[in-house]
Amino acid sequence: MAVYNRRVPSWTVPPDSAGIRLDKFLAAPDRLGSRGRAADALEKDKVFLNGAEVGRAQAARRLRAGDEVRVWLDRPGTARGRPVARAGDLEILFEDKSLIVVNKPAGLLAVPLARRSDAPSAYDCLDNHLRPRGRRRPLVVHRIDRDTSGLVVFAKDVRAQQALKAQFRRRTPERVYRAVLYGHPQPPQGTWRDRLVWDAGALLQKRAHPDEARATTAISHYRVLETLAGASLVEIRLETGKRNQIRVQARLHGHMLVGERLYVRRGAERPIDFPRQALHAYRLSFEHPADGRPLTFEAPMPDDLEALLARLRAPSDTRI
Repeated sequence: MAVYNRRVPSWTVPPDSAGIRLDKFLAAPDRLGSRGRAADALEKDKVFLNGAEVGRAQAARRLRAGDEVRVWLDRPGTARGRPVARAGDLEILFEDKSLIVVNKPAGLLAVPLARRSDAPSAYDCLDNHLRPRGRRRPLVVHRIDRDTSGLVVFAKDVRAQQALKAQFRRRTPERVYRAVLYGHPQPPQGTWRDRLVWDAGALLQKRAHPDEARATTAISHYRVLETLAGASLVEIRLETGKRNQIRVQARLHGHMLVGERLYVRRGAERPIDFPRQALHAYRLSFEHPADGRPLTFEAPMPDDLEALLARLRAPSDTRI
């Protein structure tokens, strides 16, 4: 069955198609429609298998039941996780007169905080990037936590900022994260739905009391991508966008993020050593604020998370 999300079609391989070549699967009449279109999509790096980019060399790869095949028909040439420029510690993946999409490293604030005025931020990096060219300062659209890596979009004018913020309020952007969680969620695919309230004194989200008037609903859809030693690599798609949403919901549902320091159950064991929450803003899709065309970006997993995954895949006698 095909699922269209932000005009980016994806298909889950049914059991009766197990073993079929990737290019033949794509060429079916109800997908891309011809071998030529399938070959062109693979040649232009528009095809992703289970979230990983695949090209012409993988055309003959045999598919398994449950594999997800995605094609970015209108994929911008700069959306491949390869920077077109740098601004300090930031990789700039896309920039035009309306917006900038960046890949933020862990440890860097997305925007300045009043209580940490001396701490560097992605905003500061972009301000330094734009100022020598006489451009306006970047305008904040959304943010991710300091120790979360991945995609953030900034606007370059007020009209673009307002249009992008309106999309986020309507929950139309696709925001997909990759996380390493303790344990193995069951079922391996599902939805977390919780009533949360922000504790301004403790600066964290809490599960709300049933009578709490300030409570709001947080919804995340998760899918286990890989089972690891004592942990799982999980893809999480936000339906709502509360502060620290994934971090608190993972804890509430018994699968705390590896490396988590804030949302930790009292007495919980943390046998996997990792210096930050293992969370990465992996995919971001939205409509361009000026002309409405769909834009989709992906940021590859950073080196520290790749090293963590390699460690958790290693045989138990070599794992450290």
